[in-house]
Amino acid sequence: MKIRSSVFASLCLVFEIFGIALFLRGFFPAPVKSSFSSKTKISDLPSEPLTGNNPNSSKVPGPLFRRVVIVLIDALREDFIYGPRGRQYMPYTRHLVERGSTLSFVAKAQPPTVTMPRIKALTTGSIPGFIDVVVNLNSPALLEDNLLWQAKAAGKKIIFYGDDTWVRLFPKHFMEYDGTTSFFVSDYTEVDNNVTRHLDSTLKRDDWDILILHYLGLDHIGHLSGPHSSLIGPKLLEMDDVLKKIHSSLISRETEGSLPNLLVLCGDHGMSETGSHGGSSDPETNTPLVLISPAFKRKVGMEKPGTVEQVDLLPTLALSLGLPISQNSVGRLIYPVFEETSLRDQLRFLHLNSYQLSCLLKDSMPTFQKEEGYEQFHMAEKSHGSWMKLYLEGNASEVLSNMGRKVLRQYLDALKAMSSALSRQLGKYDMYSMMAGMILVLQVLLLLLLAMPEALSGAGEVDVPVASALLSLPFYLLCLLSCSIHVLLCTSSENTCYLCDLSWGLVIAAIACSSALFCVLLTLAAKKLAPGTKLNTKTQGASESEFSELDVLLLMGTVGYVISLASSSFIEEEHQTWYFLINTLCLAIFQDVCRKYFREKRGPGDDRAYLPPKGTELGVGSQKWLALATPLLTLACCRLLRSLNQTGIQWAHLPDLSHWLNSWEHKPELSLLAAASLVLIFFLVQRRCSLVSKIALALGLLGVYSYRAAVGNVLFPWQHSSRDISKGTVEARFVYIFVLGILFTGAKDLLRSQVTTSDSQLKSRGLWEAYCGVVLLCSLLFRPHNLPVLACSLLIQTAMDQFIWRELQYDAAQITIMHYWFGQAFFYFQGNSNNIATVDISAGFVGLESYVEIPAVFLTAFSTYTGPLLWACHLVCYLSAAQDSRHAASVGHGCYCFALLRSIPAVAYIILITALRYHLFIWSVFSPKLLYEAMHTLVTTAVCIFFTAMDQSHAGPSYS
Repeated sequence: MKIRSSVFASLCLVFEIFGIALFLRGFFPAPVKSSFSSKTKISDLPSEPLTGNNPNSSKVPGPLFRRVVIVLIDALREDFIYGPRGRQYMPYTRHLVERGSTLSFVAKAQPPTVTMPRIKALTTGSIPGFIDVVVNLNSPALLEDNLLWQAKAAGKKIIFYGDDTWVRLFPKHFMEYDGTTSFFVSDYTEVDNNVTRHLDSTLKRDDWDILILHYLGLDHIGHLSGPHSSLIGPKLLEMDDVLKKIHSSLISRETEGSLPNLLVLCGDHGMSETGSHGGSSDPETNTPLVLISPAFKRKVGMEKPGTVEQVDLLPTLALSLGLPISQNSVGRLIYPVFEETSLRDQLRFLHLNSYQLSCLLKDSMPTFQKEEGYEQFHMAEKSHGSWMKLYLEGNASEVLSNMGRKVLRQYLDALKAMSSALSRQLGKYDMYSMMAGMILVLQVLLLLLLAMPEALSGAGEVDVPVASALLSLPFYLLCLLSCSIHVLLCTSSENTCYLCDLSWGLVIAAIACSSALFCVLLTLAAKKLAPGTKLNTKTQGASESEFSELDVLLLMGTVGYVISLASSSFIEEEHQTWYFLINTLCLAIFQDVCRKYFREKRGPGDDRAYLPPKGTELGVGSQKWLALATPLLTLACCRLLRSLNQTGIQWAHLPDLSHWLNSWEHKPELSLLAAASLVLIFFLVQRRCSLVSKIALALGLLGVYSYRAAVGNVLFPWQHSSRDISKGTVEARFVYIFVLGILFTGAKDLLRSQVTTSDSQLKSRGLWEAYCGVVLLCSLLFRPHNLPVLACSLLIQTAMDQFIWRELQYDAAQITIMHYWFGQAFFYFQGNSNNIATVDISAGFVGLESYVEIPAVFLTAFSTYTGPLLWACHLVCYLSAAQDSRHAASVGHGCYCFALLRSIPAVAYIILITALRYHLFIWSVFSPKLLYEAMHTLVTTAVCIFFTAMDQSHAGPSYS
């Protein structure tokens, strides 16, 4: 059955998307959950061991605190309290930590260190999965058992002020609330003022039991300018004043004979050295936890804070308020909180926590009986029963005290072991779905490889032997074998999987498609390997040509990069791989230039003789020296950009040029550099645009500088440093108008070239104007210190286009892989890494006065992947302009080869993540990379093959 190459590409994309979706469905782990749908109630709690019919035996011991105030400061790092800055900017809090009635800890948050998963961890005690990062953008109501539901069921009144994520998670739990959006990071003042303005009136009231305050300003400052910004100090002083006000009010309202109050200071996550969060580095996961109450002993000096897990706060707060522990909690009690209670109460608290963890262990692990913690719990429970028997008999000897301490240690050991086992059981991977998805992706890639000559022939058709595959004996044998494997896996597997839950009709259809695809592959492979088979004459010449040195470098470099992904160290520092490959590529190009202009003799009949590009008046002498300087200029630009932004994992904290430029005293230098970069961007981009687009580009770039001056990043020559800083909304929207205008002009020219006239120059100008609009949008979203990255990218593209690619007559396969290499390198030149913490979400709010989900997500993703996107867009423009050149015949071959090579990383990622699925660190490393690589592969494949099909329909015999 013959299929057009464009239809064939569409079908391959559909199958690849389905395969990747199936793999991701099995890969994203399901968090550890209890099988009980109802919430835990006090009546469900177990009795004290061997206490008989004591009427209070099934109850939680009385509460330890009357009121609880939770002050959650977003992105509060450990060193902001316990480090030198804590002593300088939070003096009152630091005094309480050193000499007050406090308990101080370092609470470790599990990745992903993003706000919504951290709130879920604090209120449910569970460890959210990485998929919750996506849900973070639009948080649904939290239905599982949690602290706030338990408090409300017990009749406690809850008041909340702060991040509206809490309101979305708990829509009917608060007696009173006032939420502010957490996504508009440009605002770090009003978001906190909206919280503090309620404090005076609320602290004077007696009609509440739990007060939750979630401050966002510190997190927003981190996103805007990093943890070393001059704005951090004043914000910490503001938070210190808030804490002093709350603590003073609670102390003044303490009454003799009543229960004390508790003030909790904590952070949901920390802040990386770049001001972001989401990964697993210590600055992101280590947060301070300070418990302040007269119930604790007063300290006599600064003590080193202990380390606890963030999820440990949930069982501690629940039992100290007389509430049941949420059934999905994996945390264990923070024991020092209960040290001042009686030994019986301490054992009872530990027994309740151990019982809850043992129940969760039963539900989540089929082999729970073999777990060390489960056995220790039953031993401790028996010892507890023996101790209770002696205690109720009135035994007051030293033996009873020693026995009680022994039981207490047994409970603590059991809690530690069970909590660790549950934390390791982060999710249940669906290996069946993962393997099925991976096999499907590999089959599609092999199909693309085998069908390449026919897909790129002059006819542009692929002969897919579907009928012969469906009528062959191997097809039916494969179907029977696959059905047998499916039945075997679904009946013997202890854990349910996604494919096993599907109906038999869908399963049989999927098995038939996969088996047919496999038989098609076998048939195509047999045809290719049959003796006497010849390739299509229209592509035979290109196939028989020998590999050049540059071909070997590009191929080995790409394959070597894929192999390097087998090491987590290479993933952490992937930018070093690309920097090395780019430098090596520049040296190889330099060698080719020397060989062409200084070693080879050219004559009038030489097919490789120099032909100056259209519109240039440079002679051969000037041309060769400019070509010789281009790879050296590229090397110089890349070396400069490497020093601009430190990235990766190990050395991201080291100072670089961006730190120097962003310091307050160097703002004039940053302003001059930004202005020079914008001028260079204009001269590099405007050369192929219409007059209207040139004017719009000039005004748009002027608006970009005005926006950065309005928000305080750069200075106008007449501007004083004391000028008030605004949000720059008007200036940014001014630029957006010109971006849309340029894109509209380009789209209009493209439409005219396809519908009304077949003008290749009009089509090329339309593509370039669209590219110009993309560049203007990048200029607006880039921070001022990153504008040289954009300018250098355009400079390298222009120099390579004018003096290297055309003059050395590189084919499209070489050029497209070069674009890929440069795009990946510029992704890291921006300061990005494979860690989600380096994503600059402030770009998503340029020109917005409030949080709007779709534009914010689009702008953030656009800004993050600007490097690969710009080089991909330039590739499209270059290939379009190359249709009329002498090497247009290699365009289709080059596009397809690049698409095939570009698919390798996606498969490598899938295989690699499968092999390393048990390492939690892989989450933080691969978070943006996996989806980016997979989608980039699919889009590149589609664009290249569709471009080939379009060229064949227009050019016809030019490919022969």
